[in-house]
Amino acid sequence: MQEDQREPSAGDPIRVFLLDDHEVVRRGLRDLLDAEPDIEVAGEAATGEEALIRGPALRPDVAVLDVRLPDGDGISVCRELRSRVPEVACLMLTSFDDDDALLDAIMAGAAGYVLKQIRGSDLVSAVRTVAAGRSMLDAATTARLMATLRGPEDEGAQPGEQRLAALSPREHEILALIGEGFTNRQIGRRLYLSEKTVKNNISRLLAKLGVERRIQAAVLAAQFPPPGNEHH
Repeated sequence: MQEDQREPSAGDPIRVFLLDDHEVVRRGLRDLLDAEPDIEVAGEAATGEEALIRGPALRPDVAVLDVRLPDGDGISVCRELRSRVPEVACLMLTSFDDDDALLDAIMAGAAGYVLKQIRGSDLVSAVRTVAAGRSMLDAATTARLMATLRGPEDEGAQPGEQRLAALSPREHEILALIGEGFTNRQIGRRLYLSEKTVKNNISRLLAKLGVERRIQAAVLAAQFPPPGNEHH
């Protein structure tokens, strides 16, 4: 409800926060981004803990986060950072193509995912893209991941629809929020439920859908959105 939330105007540089445990990588990223007239590096961190102490106070527009960290992972940092600074766009940075990490990044609400082998100019473009509110997750990658997750039971896709139909209206609401990358705590706040109630609802809906992970449930929901679900 605070009025002091900084809205980046056309003249403001894009404020970027960097998280990488390698100093050389951070320095390279800082030099690369600071050289752009419309981008400024507002701060950096070497660990997830440090990022969560410094990041929120800086209110960056974009956080460039290394996926693998010595004290955890950038995906958890993304989830936590977005719960404290909802307007931040997180760009995940990794040294290899990892479908599981990409799925988790999507679930954590990341706006993009790029490999460290990316050319400098492409990384700068990626920062501008997510800062403008657009996603860097291309449709082909997302479709491939969805196909992977739907698993071998792909004989006409009816079972998925039938299982979703078994969910209660409340479970559908929770599932939609899971799909948007909300944490249990955030879902509880949004729906005025305790975290324990949310957890119980999620366990029930996973059982009804016949899946083990919330990410699989979200993918199933994305494949078969409920007909009357116009609001977004």
